[in-house]
Amino acid sequence: MPHRLPAAPEFGQALPLRTVPEVLDFLALRRSTSAVTLAEPAPDADDLATILRVAARAPDHGKLAPWRFVILEGQAKAEFARRLESLALSRGDNPAAAKLGKLKAPPLAVAVVSSIRGSNIPEWEQLLSAGAVCTNLLNAALALGYGCNWITDWYSYDTEATAILGLSGGERVAGFMLMGTPSEPPLERERPDVAALTTRWEA
Repeated sequence: MPHRLPAAPEFGQALPLRTVPEVLDFLALRRSTSAVTLAEPAPDADDLATILRVAARAPDHGKLAPWRFVILEGQAKAEFARRLESLALSRGDNPAAAKLGKLKAPPLAVAVVSSIRGSNIPEWEQLLSAGAVCTNLLNAALALGYGCNWITDWYSYDTEATAILGLSGGERVAGFMLMGTPSEPPLERERPDVAALTTRWEA
């Protein structure tokens, strides 16, 4: 049975804060999944709609929504990967073609595209908002029990590759969010030493 989100609140509706320990438990143990282990089933239409709704509920200074989603699945996704492979091989770049394995394996990908809006909001903050969307999307997919991996590779930055994806001038790929069901559980990796990265400002 698909998970049912609460109804979207009305504009201006009061949203009381409440403690949700389960969310902290989830975030404390969350782990991205290796892309090459992701197989069917992928999120269905209802689950994908849930994931995108949660993704879009990201911090967004100025309410600009400076990002958009491109869904890649089925034959269309395979064709996208084929065109990228042809592009790499036409340049004699076999290593770049080999890197497409991460994109090919998962049954579903969502490209989060950063689209800077004309505004007094700094471009940097709009880019950060696209990154926040990627984080929300990643965690929403994991929370629904799917595997997910956020990648950027050469085809996120190559102008001919992004043209194949349909990006217009000034747009950038914030991430390819690869989704499916893990064929094996992810293993814990080394984590940063938070204390070593934290200072306290003093006057």
